[in-house]
Amino acid sequence: MKTTVYLDAAEYRRVKALAAREGRSAAELIRAAVSEYARTRTEPRLPRSLGVAASGDGTLAERSEDLLVGLGDS
Repeated sequence: MKTTVYLDAAEYRRVKALAAREGRSAAELIRAAVSEYARTRTEPRLPRSLGVAASGDGTLAERSEDLLVGLGDS
């Protein structure tokens, strides 16, 4: 897909310089920047394993701090 991006002169010079330094085109650099921007602002998906098991103990979450006391102590 094609789009137009408007940059001021200073931004354009910086993009061109960065692209030249990295051996890439300005368009490639901008696509990478947009991709990274979108990736870091997308809601994280929960792991598929979350909620897979059921303990059958309805009080487990309420007692979790008590159950973890001493865990990791040497």
